[in-house]
Amino acid sequence: MTTETAPPQGSNGIVVSPHGRTAALLTLTFGTFVVGTGEFSIMGMLPEFATSLGLSPADAGYAITAYALGVVVGAPLITILGARLSRRELLLLLLLLFCFGNILSIVMPSPGLVEVARFITGLPHGALFGISALVAASMVERSRRGWAVGRILSGIAIATLIGAPFSTFAADHMGWRVAYLMIAILGFVVFLGVWRYIPADRPNRSNSPLREVTALNNMQVLLTLLTAAIGFGGMFAIYTYLTSVLQDVTHVSEWLVMIFMVIWGLGMLAGANVGAWIVDRNLDLAAILALAGSVVAMVVFPALLHNTAGLMLDVFLIPAFVNALGPALQTRLMDFAGDAQTLAASLNHSAFNIANALGASLGSELLAWHYGYGSLGMGGALLSLGGLAVYLLAVAILKKRGVTEVREPIS
Repeated sequence: MTTETAPPQGSNGIVVSPHGRTAALLTLTFGTFVVGTGEFSIMGMLPEFATSLGLSPADAGYAITAYALGVVVGAPLITILGARLSRRELLLLLLLLFCFGNILSIVMPSPGLVEVARFITGLPHGALFGISALVAASMVERSRRGWAVGRILSGIAIATLIGAPFSTFAADHMGWRVAYLMIAILGFVVFLGVWRYIPADRPNRSNSPLREVTALNNMQVLLTLLTAAIGFGGMFAIYTYLTSVLQDVTHVSEWLVMIFMVIWGLGMLAGANVGAWIVDRNLDLAAILALAGSVVAMVVFPALLHNTAGLMLDVFLIPAFVNALGPALQTRLMDFAGDAQTLAASLNHSAFNIANALGASLGSELLAWHYGYGSLGMGGALLSLGGLAVYLLAVAILKKRGVTEVREPIS
């Protein structure tokens, strides 16, 4: 995996893939799809997972928490420890850890050990996404960074649209262990793709792990991460309980619940691509439109609970607006992270999982206090509004300093 030669670059500094940019970007997108499937699949497999291990659905949910905790811990830890590795080297090691974690999940005999395995599987998650985005951005012109990042992150949306439902089907017919075995095999396919198609960049053996940490002493980086940790939360406040809303309030049939889930996935996919398109034209506008639009989409959510057609449209718009925020924040971190590019990009996905926990917890509290399912929309809107406030603060600080745009090379 080690190489001491830099990847070939064009006259404009763009990194050239040995087998073409298209193959490299497809490999990275497939990688985020596989890892995203590994994250989201357990939500659909939870009933079979719980029954197999003799757990209640509530207790089985701790496996989801363990994975999310692994993401939050692993993103900064692995990135710092791997500071002296090249990005390609680190990607390969992270994929091996991902495959190992999924196989470990299969062979563990008790619920507690399965949770440990899910924690291990979550460790490489954030760094994999972050480094994939950086590698993709290095292979395109600066004016197309948003497009490249959006394309890579669209793998997550495709995972919710195709990967997670297929995993649920596999778990129902063959068991959850077989589903995770298939994910592990796909992870190894990604490993082979990265080995062949991703440019071999030069490792920085003299780099200090502490350099990644000290380079994060930047208010704009911290505010961007805080925007992610709050702003994404509203989507999860609603998504966590969407099936319950559809069954208990809207009273749609079981097959229509699946249609709603497909529409949600399509919204995420559309948001990632439209958001990326706007980022390449005006990054701040992309972030502000995403957050403001999600506020509006969530505010109207309570009024549409008994309107199937209206709710269907809103179920598309909520993830579309929120997921459009992803390329904007990932690209903004590239602008301000300086020498901490890898750590900042990885921490963005830690912040995403913090938002997941925050949104789900807020939704749980609102329902526990008997505010009803309509309160999920209002609570989610408050989180999006909070993310918007943080982002506007970051922009205002820059304007006060007389800075309107940052041009840091992505290397």
